Amino acid sequence: PFLPVLIAASMPVLYWFQERLPDQGLSMAFRSADLERGQWGGLFTSMLLHGGWTHVTMNAVAALAFGAPVARFLGKGLAPLAFVLLYIGSGAIAALGYGLCHPGSEAPLVGASGAVFGLIGAATRLMGGHGRVSPLLHPAVLKASAAWMGVNLVVGLIGWAPGAEGVRIAWEAHMFGYVFGLLAIGPLGRWFGAPPDLRPGDV
Repeated sequence: PFLPVLIAASMPVLYWFQERLPDQGLSMAFRSADLERGQWGGLFTSMLLHGGWTHVTMNAVAALAFGAPVARFLGKGLAPLAFVLLYIGSGAIAALGYGLCHPGSEAPLVGASGAVFGLIGAATRLMGGHGRVSPLLHPAVLKASAAWMGVNLVVGLIGWAPGAEGVRIAWEAHMFGYVFGLLAIGPLGRWFGAPPDLRPGDV
């Protein structure tokens, strides 16, 4: 689908420009203290930035892999707009959740991981649904969510991920983004989900 490809392709392009900014783009990063200052722009601009080429590559691959089934599922009416809002909303909620967990912090938060985790959460509820959204409390959804959050927590607490040496991993942002996507795909599916018999790839 076009939108996941566009989002994935935009990440390395944006990072190429970011590297050439005088401040490496840090002025557009989100800081928890921004909330106290009434500055909300970083909730959105931070997902346009990344911390390195490995960070970019991981997010681009994940956006393509998990965004594709969500984009195929959202195939009715203003579905492209719904997909974009899901992505942006997941990223903004992820940053906001991180900010609430670390009030007053001046540490910069960058990356589209929260938005990508929103796509992962949405895709999780499409697993085994045969063209429908699985119930939130379906055993498969619960097991997959537990696995995702378990890995996320372990990686965050250990503080290790490829290419992230010396950088704090914002596992809280991942969690908030995932939960937002997990919940949002329900109403989005009712409003914008194409009938199963109109979706390509069904056999």
